[in-house]
Amino acid sequence: MTTWFESPGDASARLRAAGYLTDDATALTAYLAGALEKPLLIEGPAGVGKTELAKAVARATGAELVRLQCYEGLDEARALYEWNYKKQLLRIQASQGDAAWSEVHDDIFTEEFLLTRPLLSAIRRDEPTVLLIDEVDKTDVEVEGLLLEVLSDFQVTIPELGTVSATRRPFVVLTSNASRELSEAVKRRCLFLHLGYPDAERERAIVAGQVPGIDDRVVAQLVDVVVRLRELELKKAPSIAESVDWARTLVALQVGDLDEATVARTLGVVLKHASDQQRAARELKLATG
Repeated sequence: MTTWFESPGDASARLRAAGYLTDDATALTAYLAGALEKPLLIEGPAGVGKTELAKAVARATGAELVRLQCYEGLDEARALYEWNYKKQLLRIQASQGDAAWSEVHDDIFTEEFLLTRPLLSAIRRDEPTVLLIDEVDKTDVEVEGLLLEVLSDFQVTIPELGTVSATRRPFVVLTSNASRELSEAVKRRCLFLHLGYPDAERERAIVAGQVPGIDDRVVAQLVDVVVRLRELELKKAPSIAESVDWARTLVALQVGDLDEATVARTLGVVLKHASDQQRAARELKLATG
């Protein structure tokens, strides 16, 4: 059994050293996912650090990150494996007349002709591996069926070759923006963690940690504005990643005071819809004046 973290405290310290500032619940769940060897389903709005947590676990433990980016239309051939049909056809053509079909069949369905995709690749690795199944809610419901064998038994069945079981279980992280409800079968196999926006104190610490050299006063002003923006009815509220981008922007512009004019000038870094920018400019002006 692989020991990923020694304790919740160890998880918190090592993730912090890898550049990811956790709260107690996140550190505890990350520890348990490794200790119990259960997949971890992380749900929450876009940009709160779900994907980054998987990357941080890989950095903190020295594991290889294998990522399956989910999307509508994802199928078995892109998630698990497929056969190299062109190579198989060439072998069949080369063998015509020299062997019976049964012999050719057994020859072309071998490792030589197998193209592994992220799920199978992660299962077959002997080295420590973090398997990130990103934005699983963007797939079709049918794709969840492909995941069940991996999530419950850490194995993949290939009809022509048999069952491939993990010799070293990966640390599995699934992320979801909750654009649709996942099946109970998937949820039952996972530990669950909801990541929301951090409180102001933790977000200040995150921004300061990610943007060396930024003035503490500017960080406080920036986070104050971001918190107020999230309270508005926007199409897309600012994420933590966008807070960090905004801080880097202010450092690049050598801003020492985040006044109303600077907010208006740089608002496009955190708000990506024109209607959101117009609403924010109007509401912030009302709030400040």
